[in-house]
Amino acid sequence: MKWQGRRRSDNVKDYRGQSTGRSGGNSNLMLGLLAMFFRGGITKTKVILVLVVVGFFFFFGNPLKLLGPSTGVSNNPIPATETAGVEKDELYQFVQVVVADTEDVWNKLFNERGAAYKEPQLIVFSRAIRSGCGGATSASGPFYCSADESVYIDLSFYRDLSQRFGAPGDFAMAYVIAHEVGHHVQHLVGTLDKVHQMRRSLSEEEYNQLSVRLELQADFYAGVWAHHAQKMKDILEPGDIEEALQAANAIGDDRIQKQSQGYVTPDSFTHGTSEQRVRWFTKGFQTGDIAQGDTFNTEVL
Repeated sequence: MKWQGRRRSDNVKDYRGQSTGRSGGNSNLMLGLLAMFFRGGITKTKVILVLVVVGFFFFFGNPLKLLGPSTGVSNNPIPATETAGVEKDELYQFVQVVVADTEDVWNKLFNERGAAYKEPQLIVFSRAIRSGCGGATSASGPFYCSADESVYIDLSFYRDLSQRFGAPGDFAMAYVIAHEVGHHVQHLVGTLDKVHQMRRSLSEEEYNQLSVRLELQADFYAGVWAHHAQKMKDILEPGDIEEALQAANAIGDDRIQKQSQGYVTPDSFTHGTSEQRVRWFTKGFQTGDIAQGDTFNTEVL
């Protein structure tokens, strides 16, 4: 992928090496409350009340969070300042360029339809992080959180793509990022949230089927991005699309299950088969037409 010397997104934030846990804040708040509470002496009643408060902290965390949004999700789940002194390596710079390309493509496509595109953030982290959707670790893989409209990724996943999944190459990584941004597009148009709201009323098998359709549409949107990014910026080098297809093939549910457990259980699929993922990315890349990506009204995926 041709990316050197091109615009980098300002929406990529680096939190590698930074702790995002909540224990320190809770401890400081508790100590302050205890100091104020025991002014004037210790009584049996005060001790009982303290035990109740300590129990509340233990099971529910900081009670001041109850004063936050009604959704129970913090509007500012990420620390206010970025990691200082972390070297902005080449892979980080590459990610900034890919995100900038997704911004340019989706701004254009939304504008053509008379809508405004709200750009997501991409959070680079290492080991573990707290998102608006809860805690996550590197083992979770890249993910999108609609609660804070952010994509999260540990850049070590680039190594996993190559070594674990057998899908090396920079455009394989670009495909993964574009897929997660595709979930953001689904959030903006209402598809993602509608599917999530249906979860409680469906069986696990029924919800898995919807999840597959959601993921395949995100693959389609990744292909749409590649189509328009190529037209707008001539980003592709020989072998790039093959890298994306290899990545899509490598992370199909059937292939992963076959490798991990030796057999395939289709009812538990949540992302689609290798063939489906390759086919929907290819359709998006070949057509570049958002209207052709309605995976929810397609009988044969």
